This record gives sequence, C-alpha cells and structure tokens, in this order.
Amino acid sequence: MMEVSCKAILFDLDGVLIDSTPAVARVWTGWAREKGFDPEEVVGAAHGRPSLTTIREYLPDADHQAENRVVEQAEIDDTDGVVPLPGAAELLQSLPPGSWTIVTSCTRRLAEVRLRAAGLSIPHDMVTSTDIVHGKPHPEPYLKGAAVLGIAPNECLVAEDAPAGIRSGKAAGARVMAIRTELPDEELRNAGADWILDNLAAVSVRNPGPPLLLDLKTR
Repeated sequence: MMEVSCKAILFDLDGVLIDSTPAVARVWTGWAREKGFDPEEVVGAAHGRPSLTTIREYLPDADHQAENRVVEQAEIDDTDGVVPLPGAAELLQSLPPGSWTIVTSCTRRLAEVRLRAAGLSIPHDMVTSTDIVHGKPHPEPYLKGAAVLGIAPNECLVAEDAPAGIRSGKAAGARVMAIRTELPDEELRNAGADWILDNLAAVSVRNPGPPLLLDLKTR
C-alpha cells in the first residue's frame, strides 16, 4: 500500500472510469474495413487519442472534419456495454467537490453520452477534445485540466490507461497512476507511469483534505 498526497485527481475517461472497449472496437473496426485498413491496427492506433488524430494519419487527404463527425456519431449511437469500471463510482463519490475532473480525448458530446450510459457524474469543468488544440500525448489536455480546477499540475495526480495519456500527464508535470485495462505493465512503465494499479478499486481516500491523502494498492 502506497500513501500519496495530492490536491486533485485528473481522470481519463475510457479505460479508467468506464469500459467502452467493445463499443470503440466495433466503431473503429467498421470504419477501418470501410476504408480498407487493418481493423486491429486502427483500433490500437485510436486508443487514448482524439479520433481526429487517427483519421488524419490514415486519410491525410480526406475531409477530416466530415470523417470525424461520422465516427463521432457512430460512437454516440453505440453505448451497448458501456459500464463503469471497478471502483470508479465509489471513488468519485468519496472525493470532495472541486478535487477532480475528467480529461478525455472524446468530444464533449460523446463523453457526456458515455458518462450517462455508465451512470457516472458529469463534472462541470470537464476537458474534452472539443476544448483543446493539441491532443494527448501533448501536455495541453492535462495542463488545462489542472487549470480549470485552479491547481498547479505538479499538485495533481493523473489516472490513465494509455501511453499517450501517460505521456501527456507527465509532460504537464503531474504524477501518473496507470490502470491495467488492456496493456502490459512494460508499456505503461515505459510511457512514464509512477504507479500501476489494477483499477480504481485499488484507490481509497484516507483523508479528503486538503490535501487529499490516498492509499494506492499496487502489485
């Protein structure tokens, strides 16, 4: 058990708070097949990054905004199997107001749809791909996440499951706890994770602070 002190937690959404993996895989697999790409490769490339980034890489000469609207709508329409991950609801309920927010590569519309489908709270100051210029792994998302809470990035703890997000959090100056959703520990560690946890059930609030005192159950 590791005791960690921070002033706020910045949560990624997919793979950290909610499980949307089946829906994401279905949408991107369909898109890849329609465009003639390898579905497994595209699904992997899309993990943890804004959909617009993936579209630009695979279709450099396309109308990126139009393609992105198609993908976004497909993801909004497919919420089958979108559920909270272990410990997510309990941890959010135990955190005091103003001590957490969500920093996601989803658009705001998609993030809100998935949070509602999973039955989780929608924070007022959520940061989405709609709100930034540079997506993960650029530090901008987590710098903005800290800023909307009025807390210095180095006093924040980031919860992530993807290398792009881990690198974004570290580049912003935050400490990062990585969640073992899909990737092996080696990839998470190589991206810069400070701690690796099974899920958010491994995080408990010892003291709501300020500052927050958390117990992290690592293995």
